Amino acid sequence: MPPLQFYEFFAGGGLARLGLGPAWHCRFANDISPAKAQAYGGAFGHSVFRLGDVAALAPADLPGRADLAWASFPCQDLSLAGPRAGLEGARSGFFWAFWRLIQALDRQGRGPKVIALENVRGLLTSRGGGDFAALIAALAASGRFVGAIEMCASDFTPQSRPRLFIVAASQVCADLVSHDPDSHWHCAALRAAALNLPEETRRHWVWWRLARPPARNTCLADILLDDAAEGQSWDTPAKTQLMLSLLAPNGQRALADQQRAATRRVGAVFRRTRRRPDGIAVQRCELRFDGLAGCLRTPRGGSSRQGLLVIEGAQVRSRLLLPRECARLMGVSDDHPLPVRQSAALSLLGDGVAVPVVGWLQQWLLAPLVRAQSMPQPRGSERRSLRKQH
Repeated sequence: MPPLQFYEFFAGGGLARLGLGPAWHCRFANDISPAKAQAYGGAFGHSVFRLGDVAALAPADLPGRADLAWASFPCQDLSLAGPRAGLEGARSGFFWAFWRLIQALDRQGRGPKVIALENVRGLLTSRGGGDFAALIAALAASGRFVGAIEMCASDFTPQSRPRLFIVAASQVCADLVSHDPDSHWHCAALRAAALNLPEETRRHWVWWRLARPPARNTCLADILLDDAAEGQSWDTPAKTQLMLSLLAPNGQRALADQQRAATRRVGAVFRRTRRRPDGIAVQRCELRFDGLAGCLRTPRGGSSRQGLLVIEGAQVRSRLLLPRECARLMGVSDDHPLPVRQSAALSLLGDGVAVPVVGWLQQWLLAPLVRAQSMPQPRGSERRSLRKQH
């Protein structure tokens, strides 16, 4: 069977391409970042990559017709850690440039069979839900069925990284949609956002159906490199104590509980700026010992680099996560090349999409959806029934 064809927009370092895997062939990739372009080329070659603003692309730049258009459009204006300017912001507003290009392809009869968008779940509440409604309305106005799924990397790797995936297609089959939402994939905020869509838009809404993945069998401690790993540097005791002094009272109690445990304990630690009841901003350290790392971010996303706390009785050590450890948290194999500079590698990973999440999505929804485009169109009554699946 020949591989399925896809375009990759806002491609970053190509983590979506890794997740789609060998069953898919990339015809075109685009990103505005020279550093990401260099990383993408180092991993996959430069033959299909076009560096530049998506707004400068024309249909003639894209070869043939793709089965899938993947777009992990920027999240900075939608994230809770960002300015929350919404889809009219300077970064997240790039979605509309992407969408104008898809509309132009539609007019030529070359529109992608399936569209997959990835972003933070802050899109659901950005500008009171108006951004989500506007995006879904745009997809629906093209005549496509559209639905959304919240997937978290923690189903597959030990990282808490929830992300929203919006998938649209002109044709679906009953096996791929459910009458009711599934709480595993459709969180309360998503269900509420769907119910608040205008009636005309809701006629195109569907609840996508995915199989649930098997239970994850790894934890944060399992992905760590050994103490001899290149670039590993433990903090001085004084630096560790300074960090621990920034813990809130509940964090201090959690630390004491972990120190009483008889086994080696590994937790994630990250700094946050929090406001006290009097409005004064203070720096805090936050811990988690649930076997997961917190969501990997980039410094420009409003968060500091994530670290580790290793507790063995009275001894407490701390250090930063290494780029290769971050790659493992994103489901990237150890043989995949990363940028040499740590900051470039961490930026690529913090901006990326978890590889096994994409793998699961393509296996259970994207590839079956593409195949559904070749099926006979449902009769009018069947099509209306699909539109009532919400």
